[in-house]
Amino acid sequence: MKSLVLVAALSCVFTAACGQKPEDGPSDDGDAVRQRALETQTARRRTGAEVQDRALNRVIRTVYLCNDSERLSVDFDNPRRMATVRNARGEAVDLYQEQADEGIWYRASGYELRGEGIMATWTSSGRPPTDCRAVD
Repeated sequence: MKSLVLVAALSCVFTAACGQKPEDGPSDDGDAVRQRALETQTARRRTGAEVQDRALNRVIRTVYLCNDSERLSVDFDNPRRMATVRNARGEAVDLYQEQADEGIWYRASGYELRGEGIMATWTSSGRPPTDCRAVD
């Protein structure tokens, strides 16, 4: 008799621990799947203020390709108001942010990076200015 009670009790425990009933799980019909996908995408979107705050409080890397075949990698360090420009040879120069009416303006002793949107003009010491385009 004790073993019958034990088997019945264990049966109840194992049955309760065996996952969800099919009606409790997520639905696999097309409308339910689309709705879950939409909710997931909506939850990950950031507001304009959140995007702006993130850009102003971190370092952003941009690569420019210039008309004179120069490739520049620029780290915009917004919290420090600086930009570090590296050319393809690995040479680097730190520029300091200036107040621009529109777009960006960074400069330091013979070097200057000015631009708006994806376009910029790079001036390096002793060379004529060249137009550049952001590629990523």
